[in-house]
Amino acid sequence: MEILIIGLGRMGANIARRLNKGGHKVFAYNRTQEKTKEIEKEGIIGVYSLEEIPNILLPPRVVWVMLPAGEPTEEMIETLTKILSPNDIIIDGANSNYKDTIRRASILKEKGFRFIDVGTSGGIWGLTEGYSLMIGGDRETVEYLRPIFETLAPSPNTGWGHVGPNGAGHFVKMVHNGIEYGMMESLAEGFEILKNKEEFKLDLAQIAQIWRFGSVIRSWLLDLTALALEEDQELKDIKDYVPDSGEGRWTVMESIELGVPAPVIAISLMNRFYSQQEESYSAKLLSAMRNKFGGHEVKKK
Repeated sequence: MEILIIGLGRMGANIARRLNKGGHKVFAYNRTQEKTKEIEKEGIIGVYSLEEIPNILLPPRVVWVMLPAGEPTEEMIETLTKILSPNDIIIDGANSNYKDTIRRASILKEKGFRFIDVGTSGGIWGLTEGYSLMIGGDRETVEYLRPIFETLAPSPNTGWGHVGPNGAGHFVKMVHNGIEYGMMESLAEGFEILKNKEEFKLDLAQIAQIWRFGSVIRSWLLDLTALALEEDQELKDIKDYVPDSGEGRWTVMESIELGVPAPVIAISLMNRFYSQQEESYSAKLLSAMRNKFGGHEVKKK
């Protein structure tokens, strides 16, 4: 099957590579042409102008957009509607807000295009291990694209699925990432407790390896934790700053809208906010309050 990948960031480039290795005819476009030239060396066909698309891809054309959520994706989809033809297929494989996806799907349907949202998980390991794909859209189009999804997934029958109409794929991926926040926070807190039990002189890398096999908390995240701890248990070169992507925030907001309690995910998100502060005004104010009501010592800079 022919497919054009737009956006050659790490994930987009690896998706192009995996499809290429799977025998598909893969085209690639990136705003920065150097990345396109680089990936051409691997047998992927470079595209240097979006206006070329109608002439180089056979209809129905399949275009996978792998750009940051928000304006970059919005602008690219709008551009594609002026270049592609009705019945062509646009796939959004990035982490778009599912509400934007529903809106875009409605607009694209009116214009005669087919639109599929694919929540994509797998990170830098997807190229070798395969991607987890959560797919939203009409069943007929998903079935047409089955060869693509079977190639990208860990196996043809595992790790991917049509989860519902447009928006459902990105909604499921959003909640997936919210769960990821909670799991990561729990592992991080647990290992910090172990590290601070200094009299036992615990080897955290060894403990992570023990837990990886047979334990009820064994997981890929634990595998990656073990790798990090083997490299440096003190994490000397890593700043205690943890970015938060939109999906964690959106998951918490959705839990509020639905009235579904999600305290673990919410707290893990708030802890990421804490990590992003150069200094905490609220913590300083708490210290000042303790000093005023109880005369407790205040540490000065």
